[in-house]
Amino acid sequence: MLLYPVALAEVRQRVKAARSSFGMGLMFAPREGREAAAALYAFCRAVDDVVDEGGSLAERHEGLALWRGRIARLFASGVPEDPVTCVLAPAIARFALEEADFQAILDGMAMDAEERPLQAPDHATLDLYCDRVASAVGRIALRLFGVGAGPEQRLLAHHLGRAFQLTNILRDLTEDAALGRLYVPREALVRHGVVAQTPDAILQDPGFTAACRDVMAAATEHFACADALIRKGPRGALFPVRIMRAFYGAVAERLNTAEQFPTPQRIRLSIVTKIKALIQAL
Repeated sequence: MLLYPVALAEVRQRVKAARSSFGMGLMFAPREGREAAAALYAFCRAVDDVVDEGGSLAERHEGLALWRGRIARLFASGVPEDPVTCVLAPAIARFALEEADFQAILDGMAMDAEERPLQAPDHATLDLYCDRVASAVGRIALRLFGVGAGPEQRLLAHHLGRAFQLTNILRDLTEDAALGRLYVPREALVRHGVVAQTPDAILQDPGFTAACRDVMAAATEHFACADALIRKGPRGALFPVRIMRAFYGAVAERLNTAEQFPTPQRIRLSIVTKIKALIQAL
C-alpha cells in the first residue's frame, strides 16, 4: 500500500530536482493546494520525460498509455497507483479537478510522440498544442490555487498558457531542432520567405528571425490579455500566477531584445533575476 507521506516526499523531491521556474511558482500555491500542485508538476515532468526519453516510438506510446490508464482509474475509483496519483487523489474532490484536463495534457504529449515530430505546424495545430500542454495545466493550477474555474479563470489559463508556451518555443529552438521539432507556425515562415524544409536548415534561413518575431508578438499579446485578467482577480490566490508571470516575462524580455533567433545561448534566469521577479510579483 502506498503511504501518502512517502508519496509526497518523492513528489517534492522530483519538483526540487527539476529546478524549474514553473515548478517554483507552483510551490507558492496556497497551503491547501500546495501538495497537489507539486503532484501536478511531477505529472507534467513524468509524461514529458516519456516523450523525450521514452525510447522507441512504441515505447513512448506505451508510456503515455500507462499514464492515461492511471489517470482514468484514479478519477473512476480514487485508487492511486504511484506517488503522483497518490498525492493527487484527495485533491480531485476537494478542488473539483476534471479528468479531461489531465487527458488533454497527455493528448499534447502524444503530438510530440509521433514518428514525425511537429515541424512548422499550421497556426490552428500550434494553438491546439499550446492549449493541451500549457493552458490545460493552467486550468488545473487555478483550481488548486483557489482562484476558481469560471469563464474568466479559463480565459486566464488560455492566455497565460499560450504566452508561456510560445516563450518556451522561442527559448528552446536549438534543443527542439535537435529532436527534429520546430513549433514556429508555417504561416509565419511563409510570410517571411523561409523556404528551407528541415528544422536545422530552417533555423539558418535568413527569414527565420523575422518569423520568430511574429511568434514573440503573439506571446506579448497573450501576456497583455493575461495581465488584464490578473489585475481583476483575487490578489492573494493569484500570487503564484504572478510569480510565474514574472519569471516567464523576464525570459520574454530577453527574447524581445534578441538580435537573432535562435539566440546564441539558451536564455537562463540568474538567481538575481529570479529574486527581482519575486519582488515584482510581491
